[in-house]
Amino acid sequence: MSIIEQSGTFEIAGHSVKRMGYGAMQLAGAGVFGPPRDPEGAVNVLRAAREAGINHIDTSDFYGPHVTNQLIKKALHPYADDLLIVTKISARRDEKGGWIPALSADELTAAVHDNLRNLGLEALDVVNFRSMHGLHGPAEGSIAEPFSVLADLKKQGLIRHLGLSNVTPTQIREGQAITDIACVQNQYNLAHRHDDALIDDLAKQNIAYVPFFPLGGFSPLQSQILSDIAARLNLTPMQVALAWLLQRAPNILLIPGTSSLAHLHENIAASAVTLTTEVVAELDGVWLAAKEASGEEHS
Repeated sequence: MSIIEQSGTFEIAGHSVKRMGYGAMQLAGAGVFGPPRDPEGAVNVLRAAREAGINHIDTSDFYGPHVTNQLIKKALHPYADDLLIVTKISARRDEKGGWIPALSADELTAAVHDNLRNLGLEALDVVNFRSMHGLHGPAEGSIAEPFSVLADLKKQGLIRHLGLSNVTPTQIREGQAITDIACVQNQYNLAHRHDDALIDDLAKQNIAYVPFFPLGGFSPLQSQILSDIAARLNLTPMQVALAWLLQRAPNILLIPGTSSLAHLHENIAASAVTLTTEVVAELDGVWLAAKEASGEEHS
């Protein structure tokens, strides 16, 4: 059994995927804008991820824009049957790299065709609709109109499955009234656990939950508790954080991103880590400390 197989698999969109996947966002340039400094190095990371057994890649055509999808195509096309590529839409980039909502029917349709062209596909495995009601956290507001556009494109055969990103439970129910939901992608990590109840609810429905910013995102996880545990286990803090996510719920699929081969292999090694119940209880302190720092009451 390879390292990556030790964390198991989960069924999503007709694919049995390894729970340790790969997020392509960091393959673009600084600020997720423009090309990488080392395009061949980016191609090598993608190929190394596949060689290690990863068969779930998360991307978007607004990374770059177009950069990560073109790199994926260069590195991996023609794609193996077991590879699941998940993309997301609802935004575009301005000339300075700013993020602009792109929610009209024409913009959403064009985004689907951009993804198809740059990935070299005739149909997209999974398209996540990212709600723009909140930036890096969900906010209430209807998603029915733009999501219905994607449901129509699914009926046309351009999209096989749909998911949701940056959404609330109310928005998930709204989406499920329109079409089946293959996955939900929200911010979640050791220090950001507002979706605890949602993860458990989705697990009961056999719906994948894919945390973005699993390692803290633009502000990497910083915790003395995490650092002390990692040192004691002879692991990196990020390996402990990823291992905790894999043990948190069976429907959690990870997509940590990196442009470094060394970091890729460190992330993959977390698949083989089993944390004791005592360590998991200690790690709950990271969340409690984060809530105290933000002024939230314990719940």
